[in-house]
Amino acid sequence: MTTVRMNPAAPPPSYVVVIPTLGRPCLQDCLNALAEAHGPLPHQVVLADDRPDTPDLLPVRVPDVIVDRTVIVTLEGRGPAAARNAGWRAAAATEWVAFLDDDVRVGPRWRAELMADLIRQPAHVAGVQGMIEVPLPPDRRPTDWERGTAGLATARWITADMAYRRSALIAVGGFDERFPRAFREDADLALRLLDGGWHLRPGDRMTTHPVRPASRWARREPNSCRAGQPLGWRGRWRRSSYWFRRCRWAAKERFKTACALSRL
Repeated sequence: MTTVRMNPAAPPPSYVVVIPTLGRPCLQDCLNALAEAHGPLPHQVVLADDRPDTPDLLPVRVPDVIVDRTVIVTLEGRGPAAARNAGWRAAAATEWVAFLDDDVRVGPRWRAELMADLIRQPAHVAGVQGMIEVPLPPDRRPTDWERGTAGLATARWITADMAYRRSALIAVGGFDERFPRAFREDADLALRLLDGGWHLRPGDRMTTHPVRPASRWARREPNSCRAGQPLGWRGRWRRSSYWFRRCRWAAKERFKTACALSRL
């Protein structure tokens, strides 16, 4: 990891943290890790509550160190792209906006490392990505579900931990809210910024993305032939393709037999 010495006379970059959430239990771990990290506190923490049709408060206790600077905006199920937009637009007008997913846990020095990542960036750099670590089981082969999550460690410009200049977000209009789910909306924003002449850089700060429990539609046995393979259309496709191959083989055999009989 690169060590960056910041000029003590220079003020640290101002930033807010925006976390879109559906109120999952992992949000508590995310906030606890953010509060316990070393380094300058964010000017504000914005929780973008995107739960549909719920009058209840978010089921989370905001840690004391950030409770007086935490605000909540509600969206009623419009998707993560719209939630992030609502978050950064409602936040204080700081130089940087750090986006976190509600299922990550920042490292113990994340706030200080974020400052080191941001303070060294020239004006043409629009965003700086954090390093994502996905812990996998050490005592067995990971399932397909776990390997899928582990792919986040090498994904580019994902908003699990991504800091953008507010001016860059304004320049391109933020996230495209036509993306209704958490899929490709972050890559789309990055590509539009790159097309606009901005630059994006990797950073040195570390964030952990634990593997969420697999749904009941996934097999999680690590010793299965296709561990973690979702049930449903994939399994049906394999069964149908098997019978298709059998039928095609049988048709070929009948054709060869008919040709042989015709020559008698």
